[in-house]
Amino acid sequence: MFKKNQACQGPNNTRVAAAINNVSFVMPNTALLQAHFFNKSKGVFTTDFPSNPPVKFNYTGTPPKNIMVKSGTKVAVLPYNTKVELVLQDTSILGAESHPLHLHGFNFFIVGQGNGNFDPKKDPAKFNLVDPVERNTAGVPAGGWVALRFLADNPGVWFMHCHLEVHTSWGLKMAWIVQDGKRRNQKPPPPPSDLPKC
Repeated sequence: MFKKNQACQGPNNTRVAAAINNVSFVMPNTALLQAHFFNKSKGVFTTDFPSNPPVKFNYTGTPPKNIMVKSGTKVAVLPYNTKVELVLQDTSILGAESHPLHLHGFNFFIVGQGNGNFDPKKDPAKFNLVDPVERNTAGVPAGGWVALRFLADNPGVWFMHCHLEVHTSWGLKMAWIVQDGKRRNQKPPPPPSDLPKC
């Protein structure tokens, strides 16, 4: 489950950043793909993006006094061909709002959505696994959730972000690294020798 926080004026008159799983993404000075491809990630990004929200609360109810948002350039690492199920949950931290979340590099299937908080015990039973809609952008309902599935079969570094530009500038984005597969056609081609370095 990936929990989103919004930003501006937060609880207790604090200023929070937009976040996914309590991480407000910070763009590095070196391109993520360049750092990954040349194995120079140290000092550019870390691979400790949490797969679940570290702090769980009633996301669509009264927010806690401390939502524990940290800023950083953390990425989620997936082995090639991983089957991913992703739940995007809106929060009421600043008021419920719909977010168009876009994933680069993949299409995904929207297998479920609902109002309120996602219930991992009850809601998966209602997933549409027969003929789900295929997209690369999904609207997270205001005060609700959306469940997505995709196959991580496109190696490289891929962003997922809110398509509301101001939310992206606040950190409502993350990056996935999909590791190379074993075959030659399961690896990205090398960059051209004259590619400018970022």
